[in-house]
Formats: sequence, C-alpha cells, structure tokens
Amino acid sequence: MADNGEEKLIAVARHIAKTLGHTDSMTDDILKIFSNFDGRLREKLSDDGIEQTINSLDRRLSRYISIDAPIWSNSADVASFLDSVDQLIAAVRDWTPLAAHKRVSACLDRAEDLLQQTMLRLEDEFRALLEGGGGSSRHPDYSDEDDDVSVEDDDSIPVAQPVTDYNFLIDALPAGTVGDLHEIAKRMVAAGYEKECCGVYSGCRREFLERSLSRLGLQKLSIDEVQRMQWTQLEEEIEKWIKAINVTLRVLLPSERRLCDRVFSGCLSAADVSFLEVCRGSTVELLNFADAVAISSRSPERLFKVLDVYEAVRDLMPEFELIFSGECCLSLRNEAISVWKRLGDVIRGIFLELENLIRRDPAKSAVPGGGLHPITRYVMNYLRAACRSRQTLEQVFEESVVDVDHGKVDDESACVLSVQLAWIMELLESNLEAKSKVYKDAALSSVFMMNNGRYIVQKAKDNELGALLGDDWIRKHMAKVRQYHVKYQRSSWGKALSFLKVDHSSESSNGTSKTLREKLKLFNAYFEETCKIQSSWMIFDEQLKEELKISVSGHLSPAYRNFIGRLQAFADVGKHGDRHIRYSVEDIEARITDLFRGTASGRK
Repeated sequence: MADNGEEKLIAVARHIAKTLGHTDSMTDDILKIFSNFDGRLREKLSDDGIEQTINSLDRRLSRYISIDAPIWSNSADVASFLDSVDQLIAAVRDWTPLAAHKRVSACLDRAEDLLQQTMLRLEDEFRALLEGGGGSSRHPDYSDEDDDVSVEDDDSIPVAQPVTDYNFLIDALPAGTVGDLHEIAKRMVAAGYEKECCGVYSGCRREFLERSLSRLGLQKLSIDEVQRMQWTQLEEEIEKWIKAINVTLRVLLPSERRLCDRVFSGCLSAADVSFLEVCRGSTVELLNFADAVAISSRSPERLFKVLDVYEAVRDLMPEFELIFSGECCLSLRNEAISVWKRLGDVIRGIFLELENLIRRDPAKSAVPGGGLHPITRYVMNYLRAACRSRQTLEQVFEESVVDVDHGKVDDESACVLSVQLAWIMELLESNLEAKSKVYKDAALSSVFMMNNGRYIVQKAKDNELGALLGDDWIRKHMAKVRQYHVKYQRSSWGKALSFLKVDHSSESSNGTSKTLREKLKLFNAYFEETCKIQSSWMIFDEQLKEELKISVSGHLSPAYRNFIGRLQAFADVGKHGDRHIRYSVEDIEARITDLFRGTASGRK
C-alpha cells in the first residue's frame, strides 16, 4: 500500500481525474503532471506500471483462487493472499477515476474481473470457516445433563439448553475463527461485496439458530396447525415454547448479536442487516406460535396456559427492545408488542366467556338434596387458581377499558380486576338464586343456598381471591349464609315448634289435656316426616352440618321437654304416658343427629 503522502497525492489525482478526465488527452496530461512529483508515483501511474501491477496481482491471486485446499489452512498463505487482496482493492479504487484512459480502462476491466473471482473465493472461505468452526460456552454449569434436551453426539456445534440461569453467552465460534471471518468480511465490504458477505453469513448462522430451536424440542408449526391441535397436545407445545423463547431471547440471540458485531466490526450496517436476517425467521416463528395461541379458542380452561404465554412474552419485552434496538428491527419489536397485547385481549376475553358460561348454566339444573352445585365448585376453584397470577391479571385488566358500572363494589377506588371478580361473583350468586327457586320446599332452597354460600366464602377466604374481593365482601357473604340458616330454621322447624307451644293461661282440665294430646300427635307426624325427608338432604361441610343439628336441637329439645312435662302434669295422661308420648327428649335428639345424611357431592 502507498505511504501516507503518496496516498494523499493519489487521492488528489483521482479527484481531479474524475472531475476533468473525460478524454484521453486530458487524462494523459493529468497523469503526466502528477507523475513528475515522484518517481514511485510516476511508475505506478504510467501505462506500463498499471499493466505490471495487474499482471502481478493476477499471477499471485490466480494461484490462490485455483487451489483445491482451503487457503485458511495455512497461515502463511493467508497473510500473502490477504495482502494481494488489499492491493487489488486499492488498485481498483485508484484506477476507477481514470477509467476514461483506454489502457487504464482495459487494466481496470481485468482488475474488476479478478476482484470478482477473488471475492467468490473469499466467499467460499468465509462459508467454510462459518460451517467448520467449533465453539465453547462461558457458563460453568452449561452441560447436557442440566436438562432433558440433549445435544447430538456427532455434532460439534454447541446449543444452549433450557436452564433457569440465563446469565451467560455462547461462544459459537473460536476467537481465532471470528478474527479470520472479520478479516474476510472487512475486505468483502471494502470491495463492494457487502450484500454477498451478509448473505453467506446470515444463511449459515440462520441454519445454526434453527437447529438450536429444533433441539429444544420446538416444532415448526404454522398458525393453522397450532389452532387445529388438540388442547392437551398444545399444552405440551406451550411448555416447550416457553423454554425455547427464553433460551432464544436471553442466550441465543444475544450471542448472535455479539458474534455479528465482532465479525462485521467497523461496518454497523452490515452487522445490523446480517443479524436481522439471522434472527428474523426464528423470531417470527416464535411470535407466530404465541399469536396462534392468542387467536385460538377462548375456553375458560385455556386461561392458565395463555397466562403462561403472556407472562413469557411480557417478561422478555426488555430483551426484545435491547436485541432489536436498531431501526431495521422496528417491525420485529412492534410485532412482539402486538402479540403481547393480543394475549392480554384473550385473557380478558376468557373472563367474558366465563361470565357467559355462568349465564348459560340452566336454572333447572339444581342438585338433589340441596347440595353443592357443580357450577359453584367450578367457578370458585377456577377463580382461586386464576388469582395465583394476581399481579399479571391486574396488569391485564388495568390495560383494558372496562365499564366498571356493571360491577357493584362499594370501594370506588377498587382495581379493575377486583371489579371484574365481584361482577363474576354477582353473576354466580344470581344464577344460584334462580336454581334455588326450583326447589318446592323453602327449607331445602335455604339449604341449597347455605351449602353454596358457605363453599363460596370458604374458597374466597385467606387467599388472593379473598384479598381482591375484600374483607367487607367476605363479611357480607358470611352474613348471607347465616340468613339462609335462619330461613331454614324458620321454614323447616317453625311449624314443629308451633305444635309444642303451651298456653299457660289456661287452667288444667280434661279439655286442655285433650288439646295437648292432639298437638303431640300432630308434632309426631310432622317430626317423623321432616326427619325422613331431611335425612336425605346434604350438607357438604361437616362443621356447618354440626352447627345446623345443634341449632335444631337447641330450639326443639327444650320446647319438647317443656311440652312433655306439661302434658305429664295431667293425671289422666300421667297414668298412660307411654301410650301418648312416643319419643323421649333423647329420642328427639337422636333423630336430629340423623339429619343431612345425603351423599356429599365433593368439596374440593
């Protein structure tokens, strides 16, 4: 290469020649003027000097272009070859402004043809280095045993495994190989073959990335294929996808970005273009999978996996912003944000579908014995499980525009998720009230509402669901359960107690004795029938069952004892008491313990 002074002089010559040298005579004059300054420059710019230069470069480079063995297998050959390439690139650059001179133009044509052949050989060497380079990891715990996804034994290319600690990068190629690739890339870019160099690079690295994703267990699936997939199979694919996207965004792509920057150091545009081409396909594939999940069925059962996908994309948004920070990557950043937002829409849509499910559950589907209804068990277990992702759900609902007027909550500052949950609970309660009206027996209707109300309160207490609904909501619904308890007591045993009322204002007489015997007869019949009916009723909660029995016994036993005592006070009854008094107080209490022996319908 020319020394600094000579380079400046040649640059001036190029500029003048380019501006004015449109004829052979003018170009000759310019060359003659500048050749007088220095013998070396005169020799370089003379017709003979230019021809000698191209002949020399042709001999040296043709030898390397034609050999079968890789040039980069011999360090001495590499140095000589690259030096000749540099001289050829410089010659083409220097001669181009002088192309109007016939003899220079002829040599320039030869030089450009030689440059093209040289670049093709460099391209081959570049590809060979990319495909043949080994690699190593910088993470001490990075091994095949760390996860259930293995690396093929016969392949030397390292692949990141799904691990929990992502604080490491992969050295996909040895440092020496990276240096060699940089030397080739630098010359191809300088020679105007940036596009070809980027194409080879991105093709090789893209294949590596795709193979890495494949080894992580992720299939190449179209959006249609994902949507047609059975849900159980899709759940498995989602698990694989979550591992794959974390490894890709946290390990593989940052590693590719670093490698790309090193190979194309000094040429930011080539680095950006190459990186985008390497990563675009795999990134779009990952986002398409998430998008397919987003536009699939909004069945409530899918909420939890959709939440997993949403959280994975959300948590990786900083990586998307950092890795695809360049202007050329704007479309990928925007697509990631769009998929994230669509997943949020799906989650809100699933809650709307849950509302519809509650509304559609038929009112005539009340369960025998007033037990726990399946819709109650389903909704409460569903919401309890969903609220384990409270922070995510709060974020999802806060991002939406929700009409809070349809959810009746006392606290106007309640979060949108709390309003949504309160609204769902109101729908459930209305649905249960409609079902309770199916029971012709008012007492059984109260038992049904008591069972379901108790279950609702138990499932809401001491967890995130209860925290979102609030203490006031819990207290209000506990009070409702107590009200249904009172209604049951009144409608079921109020009539029995009315038979046991004694009019103390009346004096003892045979007429009064007869009245008491008639009342006792009515009580016995009513008590027997009620016990027989209610023995088949069901109270799912053992504590509630005991509370009810104690309450019934607490009201009935004292009244019955007082009634029997009053009846036995009459002489005509006392003599034949056994014939009139069918049950002792103990018998009454024993019959009460047999209430609510219906088969429980589960309390999970």
